[in-house]
Amino acid sequence: MSAWRGVPAGRITTRILIALAAATAGVAVSAPVRTVAETRVLVAPYGQVSPVGALFALTSAGQLGRHFCTASVVNSAAGDLLLTAAHCLRDHTAARLAFVPGYRAGHSPDGVWRIASVIVDQRWQAAADPDDDFAFLIVHDPGRRGSLETLTGAEAIAVGVRAGLRVEVAGYPDAGTGLVSCDDTAGAFSPTQFMFRCAGFSDGTSGGPLLADVAPAAGLDTVIGVIGGYQLGGETPSVSYAARFGGQLGALYQQALSAADRR
Repeated sequence: MSAWRGVPAGRITTRILIALAAATAGVAVSAPVRTVAETRVLVAPYGQVSPVGALFALTSAGQLGRHFCTASVVNSAAGDLLLTAAHCLRDHTAARLAFVPGYRAGHSPDGVWRIASVIVDQRWQAAADPDDDFAFLIVHDPGRRGSLETLTGAEAIAVGVRAGLRVEVAGYPDAGTGLVSCDDTAGAFSPTQFMFRCAGFSDGTSGGPLLADVAPAAGLDTVIGVIGGYQLGGETPSVSYAARFGGQLGALYQQALSAADRR
């Protein structure tokens, strides 16, 4: 499994994968995992596409300012949809945000994509429920003819996935210069929250995807959660959390797809 593999660039196949064997109520809480998995810094050759990127606040002059979270491109007909954690957006407005796919060491190989709009779950807006800590972003780049997805490819989304699967997790730490990645098990911290143990997932990695092969025959990695949820993703760099995707995420995805199509 690779953080670079997703829906191939140029292939439009909007889908939500449903894992029927994993009803939320049936997930047992597992014992904490004691070991911490190895974290790698991913260095892809220039020209290597990636659906994972860094979120930045923009300066008053419209330049990249502070990096603060991670997002990834998810499959949509319009090709301009991102997935991240809702808590990443609490102190930001869409007009002052940008997404840089494949960012590393100050370089933006796949361009800088401005955020046009934000779609957040109503339950998160009302009560900041950690089980609804996810959001979609619609991007635009007036200088490009093609969509973001035709450039980077995208990931599918899966809902109702059981705990215990091996996942690859990726994110951009604030203190780093590029993407870090780790393979670990998405354990059941609670019936509604995943937990994984990987060193180096500090501030800035929130919103990064948990990628799993929930449908190996389809040949796609799929997002089953984003770093966030309990403790806004975790209070230490070595223990992180993610809300399990369920019906609320599926409904929000459909809302985001409709909003993207109307642009």
